[in-house]
Amino acid sequence: MFAKLDQFLEKEVWKTYGAVSTPLEIVDFMISVSGVEKWEGLRILEPGCGFCDFLSRIHSKYPNNLFTGVELNSQIYNIISRLYPHFRLVLSDFLLWATDESYDIVIGNPPYGIIGDKSHYPIHVLNGEKGSYRKLSSTWYGKYNIYGAFTEKGLKLLKDGGKLVFIVPSTFMILDDFKLLRKFISSFGRVKVFYLGARMFKDKTVSTAVLVVCKGLTGIELHEVKDLREKVQYYKRETYDGGIIRFESPKTRRFEKGALPLGDFFNLYFAARSPEIKRHPQASKVPGNGLVPILTGRNLHSGWIDYERCYSGFWMPREAASSLRSYYAFPHIVIGHTKGGKLEAAVDKQCYPWREDIHLVPKVTGLELDEIVSYLNSEDTQQYMHSLYKDISPHVTITQLRQFPVKKEVIYGGRKKGPKFL
Repeated sequence: MFAKLDQFLEKEVWKTYGAVSTPLEIVDFMISVSGVEKWEGLRILEPGCGFCDFLSRIHSKYPNNLFTGVELNSQIYNIISRLYPHFRLVLSDFLLWATDESYDIVIGNPPYGIIGDKSHYPIHVLNGEKGSYRKLSSTWYGKYNIYGAFTEKGLKLLKDGGKLVFIVPSTFMILDDFKLLRKFISSFGRVKVFYLGARMFKDKTVSTAVLVVCKGLTGIELHEVKDLREKVQYYKRETYDGGIIRFESPKTRRFEKGALPLGDFFNLYFAARSPEIKRHPQASKVPGNGLVPILTGRNLHSGWIDYERCYSGFWMPREAASSLRSYYAFPHIVIGHTKGGKLEAAVDKQCYPWREDIHLVPKVTGLELDEIVSYLNSEDTQQYMHSLYKDISPHVTITQLRQFPVKKEVIYGGRKKGPKFL
């Protein structure tokens, strides 16, 4: 019997735990790419097991294994205890579960979402445990997503030669919030990423990937899954240091040839955060004489900035902008952080205060800011970015931008267009 969450519980109940049922075809795909040659006599663990999508499917094909599921929600646990009496089921918070056992296979669809208060974050029922999770995790960083903590804990429970097989949001591949997780994964074993994109779950727009980590080996493999029957391998390497995972190809390498990283010419910073602005003595919630809007990403467009509308809900004197960030005081490039993965850039020549987006401050003199912005907004640049990062995330990160290739002719002027993306 293959039970689903929405058959037994209201959607809002299981969503607050970051849970989602896994389609059977994806379960089968994950089993097929796990690299397990013989499914017999194995200790198999499904963390945050829900209705045991993975354990039940593996058991239906390969019953001669030891099956363990860990589930936090007592309502779900009571149901699966009756449905699957042949499994060892544990009622516990997986991230706080203390065990000295180790496993040949850790497989599943861990919960995803940011833990926080009810007004801002979906996984609010676990907010009281967030401090404990952070203390136990060595990879927690920034706005960490709970699936990262599940991945770390799952890897720690593997036997030598064991395999972790998780389906997770693909954001771990590039976002700076997962830099410690990528480093941890790379030191733990060989990393295989099967990129599924955003079309595998009905009514979901989250881009996903199957992550397979083989403990004790080294290197990385990157595959794009066109459908669940066709895989395209981008590369296979024997070393991996935990850097961002990109879809490098002959096209992207040609685009980068002879170019230098944007980070060689600019320091990159993220804007002032909302709490800083709310605390600032000169920030006002109402407009007034001498006050200008504090700008957000909605004010930023390709090649221009809307200085009139106030989307942040805050105003302040323009001359006070530098008290938020010193570089607000002089013209510089602003690049949108959340523009669907596209590059949208403009020069802030009026030196306004900002609450969002990435700010490029020149390291050297003589840079042609307008020409650089024109290049960043070009169609060739958009094609390069989409080819390299596909639909992994709607965000553009500082790490991506530091690595972004630019020619000296663009940086210092003398040529109106950068390299073609052919």
